[in-house]
Amino acid sequence: MPAVGGVPAGGVPGKAYPGNLTPYVTVTCIVAAMGGLIFGYDIGISGGVTSMDPFLKKFFPSVYRKKNEDESKNQYCQYDSETLTMFTSSLYLAALLSSIVASTVTRKFGRKLSMLFGGVLFCAGAILNGFAKAIWMLIVGRILLGFGIGFANQSVPLYLSEMAPYKYRGALNIGFQLSITIGILVANVLNYFFAKIKGGWGWRLSLGGAMVPALIITVGSLVLPDTPNSMIERGQHDEAKEKLKRIRGVDDVEEEFCDLVAASEASQLVENPWRNLLQRKYRPHLSMAILIPFFQQLTGINVIMFYAPVLFNTIGFGSDASLMSAVITGIVNVGATLVSIYGVDKWGRRFLFLEGGTQMLICQAVVTAAIGAKFGVDGNPGDLPKWYAVVVVLFICIYVAGFAWSWGPLGWLVPSEIFPLEIRSAAQSVNVCVNMIFTFIVAQAFLAMLCHMKFGLFLFFAFFVMVMTVFVYFFLPETKGIPIEEMNRVWKTHWYWSRFVSDDDNPNVEMGKGGRAIKNV
Repeated sequence: MPAVGGVPAGGVPGKAYPGNLTPYVTVTCIVAAMGGLIFGYDIGISGGVTSMDPFLKKFFPSVYRKKNEDESKNQYCQYDSETLTMFTSSLYLAALLSSIVASTVTRKFGRKLSMLFGGVLFCAGAILNGFAKAIWMLIVGRILLGFGIGFANQSVPLYLSEMAPYKYRGALNIGFQLSITIGILVANVLNYFFAKIKGGWGWRLSLGGAMVPALIITVGSLVLPDTPNSMIERGQHDEAKEKLKRIRGVDDVEEEFCDLVAASEASQLVENPWRNLLQRKYRPHLSMAILIPFFQQLTGINVIMFYAPVLFNTIGFGSDASLMSAVITGIVNVGATLVSIYGVDKWGRRFLFLEGGTQMLICQAVVTAAIGAKFGVDGNPGDLPKWYAVVVVLFICIYVAGFAWSWGPLGWLVPSEIFPLEIRSAAQSVNVCVNMIFTFIVAQAFLAMLCHMKFGLFLFFAFFVMVMTVFVYFFLPETKGIPIEEMNRVWKTHWYWSRFVSDDDNPNVEMGKGGRAIKNV
C-alpha cells in the first residue's frame, strides 16, 4: 500500500500553521462535544426501556405477552415486533430529514445555530416521551428527538474540526464520540436503577431524562464562539481574524487566515454545493462521505448498543443482569474511546481502523460460535452455565473496545476533516444522511433478522467488517497532522484517488496579493 503522509507530490513539505492548544480552545471544544451526549443518551436509553416490563405492558402488550408467557421459549423471536422497532427507528428517519435542512442552516447562519436547534428540538421530544400516555406520543417524541440529533450530528463534528489546531484535531474531534459513549453509559446506569423503582414508572424518568443533555447543548450553543471559517463564510473577516488569534494563542495567524479567506472565496463561487459534490474532482470525498458511515453502521455496533439489554436477556441473563451487562459494555466503550483520543494523532487514523476491524472480526466469529453452540437453530438454550455468560460478555466487550477506538470515533472524525469548505456542509449532510439511513435500516430489521437468521446474524455483520477493513487498507489515505484547508494533497498523492484529483482541478480561483483568492477569467 503506497504510504500517504504529510508530504505532497513533488516532495515539498506541507504547511505548518503556528498555534498552540490553548485552554480557551480546549474548553470550547469540550462544551461543543457535549452535543454527542444527546445521541449517546438516546442509543442507551431506548434499548434499556424496551426491556422494562412495565413499559412493554403499557405500550407493547403483544411483546410483553410473548416475552413472559410464550411457552416455546424461542429466545431469538421474543422481541420481534414491527411497532417496537418503529418506536426505536422512527428517530433515525427524522434525523435523516433534518440533517438536509441543517446543511443550509450550518452554511448560511453558522454552526452554533444548528447546535441550538438540535438542543431545543431534542428537549421537546424528551418532554413528550416522558409524559407519554399513548403510542402516538412516543412516536412523535422520537421524531422530535430525531430532528434534534440531525442538527447536532451535522454541526458538532464540523465545529470541532474547524476550531481545533490541526496537530490536535483528531483528539479534540473525538471528544464528540467520547460524549456519545458517556451518554450511552449514563443511560445504561440510569436504566439499571430506574427499572427497580416500585410502581413501574421508572421508564418515564429514563425517557424524560433526555432533557438534561438537551439543555447542556442548548446552553452551550448560546455561549460558544463561532468558528473563524464560519465567520469568514458570512463576511465577518475582521472578527474572524481576532477570533483566530485568540483560538491559536499567537498573533502570527496571517498565513492560516489568508488560506481560510481563499478557501471561503472559492466556496462563494460555488452556487450549488449539492450539485458540485457530483463533480469528478470530489469523487474521493463523496465516496468517503457515503462509504464510511455505511460501513460504520454495518459493523453491527448499534445492534449491540441499542439492544444490549434485550440481547443479554435473549442470551439468557435475567432482566436485572442484562441491564448490568449493558452498563459493563458502556464502561468499556468510554475507556476505549479515551485510548483513541490518546492515539489518533500519534498512531494515525489508518492504524486504528485496521487494528479495530481485525479485533471486531475475531470477536464476532467467537460470539457466533458461542451463541450457535448453545442456542442452535431452535433458540432454546436450556440452562446456561455461568462461565458461558461470562465468555459471551467478555468477547462482546472486546468487540465494543475494538469499535470504540476505531470505527466509532473515526467514522465521524475522518469525514468531517476531509471536505473542502465549498462542499463541507453539503458533504457532511450526506455523511449524516447515510449514517441515519443505515442506522434506521439496521434498527428496523435487526429484531426480525435475529428471529429468522438466528446466530447467523453475527456472521452477516462479520462479513461487512472484513470488507470495510480491506477497503480502508487500500483506499483510505492517512490524514494525521494535515491542516484541514490543505487536505487536498492527500488525494493527489494516493495511488487510486490521484486519477480523479489533479492540480488543474483546484477551484476556479488563484491566489492573489496577500493570499486573497481571485476568480480566473
